Order: sequence, then C-alpha cells, then structure tokens
Amino acid sequence: MNWYNVGKIVNTHGIRGEVRVISRTDFPEERYAEGNRLGLFMPGSSKPVILTVASHRVHKNFDLLSFEGHPNINDVEKYRDGILKVSEEDLGELEEGEYYYHEIVGCTVFAEDGREIGEVTEVISTGANDVWAVKDSAGKMHYIPFIDDVVLEVAPEEKRIVIDPIEGLLS
Repeated sequence: MNWYNVGKIVNTHGIRGEVRVISRTDFPEERYAEGNRLGLFMPGSSKPVILTVASHRVHKNFDLLSFEGHPNINDVEKYRDGILKVSEEDLGELEEGEYYYHEIVGCTVFAEDGREIGEVTEVISTGANDVWAVKDSAGKMHYIPFIDDVVLEVAPEEKRIVIDPIEGLLS
C-alpha cells in the first residue's frame, strides 16, 4: 500500500496528549477529522503505527491533534519527529484541474513545440499558486508556475505535462 505525507509531529502540546503538527496537506479539515485513521512513520521505521484522530484544532501556525487511546503527554512524547501519512485508499477525488503532488512529481515537461524541458522534481506551494521545480538534462533547475497561461496540458497517467514557456521562463 502507498502512503502519502500529510504532516509532521514536531512537539507535544500541553499535558493532555495533544501533538503539534506542521501540516503538509491542502485538506486539514478532512485529513484530521475526528475518527480518521492516519499512519505514523517514525524515523528509521518502514511500518506505520495506525492512529485514530480523537480531536483536531488549530493553534497559531500548528494543527493540534490528539489520538484515541493516548490521553496524556506520556503517551505521545515518543511520536515526536514522526511523519503522519494517509493511505492511498483514503485519498479523495479531486476537482477537474487539481492534482496530488505525487501525481505531478516525476512527470516529464515538454514545450508546446515538443521540445523536452525536463522532469518535475518538486512541487513548491507559494500561496498564490504552486510552482513546479523542473530539472533539465544538464541539471539546471527551471521553475514553472502552475497557472493557465503557462500549463497547457497535464496528463499524470502518461507522466506528461505540456507548457507554453513564456518569454524568460526557461532562461
């Protein structure tokens, strides 16, 4: 089964078993909903600890979670630095024109004229729009904004993206 990153536990919060999470999901309300199951992957471990969300709230820049069967700080201290992931079967359907990061990373980017630009190595969330980091065959990085004027076609099932490289984009 494939697992996808939704957040990292960076610390505990208070004494009642809450943890501070730096979220890596666009859907925190859905991923951290009460009763949802998440896989916790600790550094150096390939097998997840399955946790069920008991509560979720936002405090400052963190998502605060508690888990069923973990009522105090002593139960969750060991989870610090763990990565929370959602299983592939729990991924929801997205709207037309929306993609999960794992669908984009690894795609080959082509210019409108068929010229190969490179491969997407990372998706950077900037707030206004995502930016795709694309490494060409010479190792040079290009940063492609995910906007309609630039990205013409996305076919994740074919691992293919077609762009209109506006002036100065690839220099």
